[in-house]
Amino acid sequence: MQQPSEQVPALLDGPAVDISDAHELLLGYLEWYRKALIRKLAGLSADQLRTPVEPLSWSPLGLVQHLSWVERRWLRWGFAAENVVPYPPGGDAKEWTVAADTSAAEVMAAYQAEVTAADSLTAAAALSDKARLGGRFKTPAQAPSLGRILFHLLQEYARHVGHLDVARELIDGETGE
Repeated sequence: MQQPSEQVPALLDGPAVDISDAHELLLGYLEWYRKALIRKLAGLSADQLRTPVEPLSWSPLGLVQHLSWVERRWLRWGFAAENVVPYPPGGDAKEWTVAADTSAAEVMAAYQAEVTAADSLTAAAALSDKARLGGRFKTPAQAPSLGRILFHLLQEYARHVGHLDVARELIDGETGE
């Protein structure tokens, strides 16, 4: 018979263990990943935040800027069909590259503004609510439910927070949870 390991397994992260409502779980995990993103930036100098990490070719601050656009595209332009600019002029490279005259505080404030807008859109909506037409989605057949959009955002955050773990280890040896 095998003896139990001396190592204690990590407790579940994210929402409380007694939460079973799918809406609460999806929003709770999205909030957890957003906070994980911020936690993983803690302790980086201004230079470390802005300098592209090789061989990844993006900076931690660039990743935050990208996620601002992701939030905007999927929730404001996508789910709510708001008339917002969904992509920066200059495409993908501009989305990931923070302009020299843009401060870290400005990038973080823009990110927080998108999160706040997204939260206001998702709090009262049902997971089965379909995205409005006219923004990202032009036909009813293209329009996903809020649940599908939130699931997509969770996988996007999970990937990118994992990428940030790798970047952080390359920058200063700090490892994630």
